[in-house]
Formats: sequence, C-alpha cells, structure tokens
Amino acid sequence: MYVVVCYDITCEKKLNKVRKTLKKYLNWIQYSIFEGEITLSKLKKCQNEIAKIIDKNQDSVYFYITDYPHLIEKQIIGQDKNPGDIFI
Repeated sequence: MYVVVCYDITCEKKLNKVRKTLKKYLNWIQYSIFEGEITLSKLKKCQNEIAKIIDKNQDSVYFYITDYPHLIEKQIIGQDKNPGDIFI
C-alpha cells in the first residue's frame, strides 16, 4: 500500500520524535509530509509509535492510504524535494 502522511505537532520535542519515527518507515518529502510504500503491519506499528508520542488533544497526524498509487496524480509547483518517488 502507499501512504501519504502529514502532521501538525505543537511541541518541538514531540515534533522531532514524530519525524524520527516516520523516517524509519517512509520518505521525508518536505517539512511535515512523508510518503512511500509500506506494509499494513509496518503502518500499524508506525501509527502505534506515533500515538504514544503525540498529545491527542492538541496534535494531528493524517494518514492518506491507497492500494492504487498509480491512480494518484501528483503535481508540483516549484522544486521537487523528492525526485525519486514512484509517481509519473
């Protein structure tokens, strides 16, 4: 499956922990955006790790999940921060 993750974390210390966790599983695209191929079990593990870090009353982490990444059209204005992705 293919996942795009974006987040809004209020605490700098937690932000760095979330970023470090996501880097273990996905490609860091830009600031608070990650994307990449991941198995369901690794996705669940990643989500569990993040759930332990964030403050659920203040922070937000969004997971956009698809089994059909070839159906997603990605358009970029400006510099592509991750030119090695799977989108055509």
